[in-house]
Amino acid sequence: MQYRRLGSSGLQLSALSFGAWVTFGNQVGRGAAREMIAAAWDHGINFFDNAEGYANGEAEKVMGDVLADLRLPRDGWCVSSKVFFGSAVDPRPTQKGLSRKHVHDACHAALKRLRVDYLDLYFCHRPDPETPIAETVWAMDGLVRQGKVLYWGTSEWSADEIREAHRVARAHNLVAPSMEQPQYNLLDRARVETEYAPLYADYGMGTTIFSPLASGLLTGKYNDGIPADSRLAQEGLTWLQRGLRGERIDALRRYAALAAELGVAPSTLAIAWCLRNPNVSTVMLGASKLSQLLQNFEALEATRRFDDALWERVAQSVA
Repeated sequence: MQYRRLGSSGLQLSALSFGAWVTFGNQVGRGAAREMIAAAWDHGINFFDNAEGYANGEAEKVMGDVLADLRLPRDGWCVSSKVFFGSAVDPRPTQKGLSRKHVHDACHAALKRLRVDYLDLYFCHRPDPETPIAETVWAMDGLVRQGKVLYWGTSEWSADEIREAHRVARAHNLVAPSMEQPQYNLLDRARVETEYAPLYADYGMGTTIFSPLASGLLTGKYNDGIPADSRLAQEGLTWLQRGLRGERIDALRRYAALAAELGVAPSTLAIAWCLRNPNVSTVMLGASKLSQLLQNFEALEATRRFDDALWERVAQSVA
């Protein structure tokens, strides 16, 4: 395993991490979750990602139970949660968003579900147009000072919103966000590579990127239709099918053909491509089966197999 600093902080995260989005509590129960978290730990992963909204809090319960059952040393791993969507099935106004109240309540609920005393990383899962950014910054600073959170950050915020959070923090000597959790993959590059570009140097922001496989599109499994047992066929996730328009399918097929030519699984190649970005602190993996997770670990070796010209071919194959 490789380890990278979370931006300019001193926290060393594994280059590959493991997340619970759309799997834990839905596709994945405690038995399979235990098997995969144990394998992740054995392969050097030290960061496990979660959120209050994943399976309405059930994903955090599953992960918390597994981490406690495995008895891994607490100082050897990091765990995250995210606040915004709420964990209630039909949240009331105070059960969602980034108000001081919900940020406070959601943090303590996550601690209980994950069975930990503190969150290593805590993310604002989306920007909240109903709450002043200053209120959220003050709320996060309070949690850090209480020892409930070590590092806080954002997820899918605009660069301007992140700058405003830093402006507030600097003006009032508060703890500023350390990281952003954006989507980043061969098909979705602009935000990480262009919009956020000034943030890395100006604020030392790290990135814990999600969806390196574009919700499975880069695995090749959807090149000839949508399998009934796949993520895109799940109730509530059919919106992901919008990525399967005609020209996108052609690009995905070109990409799969190039991966076959190189003798690398499409998923492995896609993850390796993300790892090559020096502004990526960690690439979050998601899997519903142990075999998928083990194959994804091969991306670390794949980053060293090819030269820059080849990686440019990879990028161009989906352009």
